[in-house]
Amino acid sequence: MTEIPLMPVEQYERLQLRSDEAVKDLWDLLDAVKDPEVPALSLWDLGVLRDIKRNGKQIVVTITPTYSGCPAMNAMAEDITQALNDAGFSDVEIKTSLAPAWSSEWMTQEGRRKLRNYGIAPPEDAELDEDGLTPDAHALCPHCSSRNTRRISEFGSTACKALFQCNDCNEPFDYFKKI
Repeated sequence: MTEIPLMPVEQYERLQLRSDEAVKDLWDLLDAVKDPEVPALSLWDLGVLRDIKRNGKQIVVTITPTYSGCPAMNAMAEDITQALNDAGFSDVEIKTSLAPAWSSEWMTQEGRRKLRNYGIAPPEDAELDEDGLTPDAHALCPHCSSRNTRRISEFGSTACKALFQCNDCNEPFDYFKKI
């Protein structure tokens, strides 16, 4: 029997918004805007860039933080505004939407690959029990691909990450939490 791969509904909905011909050029333009905390990722790859609309000459961009208190949101809004201003769009509004809450399902597969290459374990790289991330969870080490890892702290360099250490290569690494 052939299995049909399924895409999470969140990814499908984001791709539908991105495929709108009226704003496709803006999505493409904003692919250059990187996450200030993980510059290997674009805001699209991270899933923070939620929607783009044109209201006449005004461009309205909606972003959603990975956590409601994300300290990088102002920098993201400034970077988006600057990219659009540099491209000739002077009337830019940035909206922050907390609902629906950001989900790690919004992160692209390319973004997950980029995270791993950057040295951060992406959300799917941990074995979880039915309660989610537990102290005995074993995230896949992005340095040596070992599962012989241990969680050091529930919080890593930012609230959206946990700190792990590999018992095989001894390298510490962040694990981007699955939410």
